[in-house]
Amino acid sequence: MSLQQLRDESDFDQLPHNVPVTATIADIEEKKGFIDYYRFVIEVKTKGGSKYFIYRRYREFFTLHQTLESKYSPEESDRQGQNTCPLPPLPGKVFLGNKREIAEGRIPELNTYMKRLLGLPAWFLLDDTLRMFFYQTDQDSQQQPRALRRLRPQTRKVKTIKPKMDLFSSPRAEVIFDFRGNGKEELNLKKGEVIFLLQRVNADWLEGTVNNQTGIFPQSFVKIIKPLPDSNTEGEGEGHTYSCLRCFLLTPSGVDTRDVCVEEELTTQPTYKDLLFHMRNVFKVNDIALNYRDMEGDLIRVVDDEDIQLMIKESRGQESKIKRPVNQFPWELYVTLASDFSVYNTEL
Repeated sequence: MSLQQLRDESDFDQLPHNVPVTATIADIEEKKGFIDYYRFVIEVKTKGGSKYFIYRRYREFFTLHQTLESKYSPEESDRQGQNTCPLPPLPGKVFLGNKREIAEGRIPELNTYMKRLLGLPAWFLLDDTLRMFFYQTDQDSQQQPRALRRLRPQTRKVKTIKPKMDLFSSPRAEVIFDFRGNGKEELNLKKGEVIFLLQRVNADWLEGTVNNQTGIFPQSFVKIIKPLPDSNTEGEGEGHTYSCLRCFLLTPSGVDTRDVCVEEELTTQPTYKDLLFHMRNVFKVNDIALNYRDMEGDLIRVVDDEDIQLMIKESRGQESKIKRPVNQFPWELYVTLASDFSVYNTEL
């Protein structure tokens, strides 16, 4: 073993236990927010051996890569300094095509990208931007994966049995989300059913019995009532949280008010492009313009991301004057027909 390899191993041994060292995409999920998009369900493993799931969009990978490039890529490709590092290539942007097919096609490339990224020298793994990308946020921990196709274990097929067990002392769990098995080895579960636990298959999957059938199922879809003998923790199920965006469509014939539920947090600042796209879908009108009311009650046209930022800033300044539900955005959106140049300054 070379001196450099010995040094690299020594540096790695000194890393904190919570530093991510591997990451694998378990599945993709379609999300409906300001725009419809797919996100990647990623299983992250740390140096200390813990595992957790995070949920990231491709554009978050893109932002991460741009930031790392600006910090560590040498100005000249054939020269490397003490604080530079050759980064793995990130799959490029795709602007046309089926969104699901695009997301599926990126999985092998993104898995390779994460493997190479987390395989860089130990000092690189301590970068704050990198660690924050793989950090499990509160929002990540509250989500429940809908499927784990690439982490599914191999096990026996479902078999029909008539269990003889003490219903009050047997390990069991309550189903909190419907689950449709993918193949003969997986159970079909319905919310509210009680499933009796037989064994743990791996960190994410259990084997159990329900409706006289035995098979495997993901632990994230159930709430443990009585754990297996070798398990000291009970899973807690959390539902999705939604935020409410109040929108007004102003037309000469009247006002159409909508409360649109999105999964973004209240602190999210959407892009102008995303908001325009989403409002076209909500009101089924393409020829529209976005607006907000300033502190004087006048309608102000929104044309770019800077206007969105100003709209949110001014709306938050008026929060103390207007009482809104806890889960409602502090800013409201006024949609008008782009071809209509009349001014809507009537109080609603």
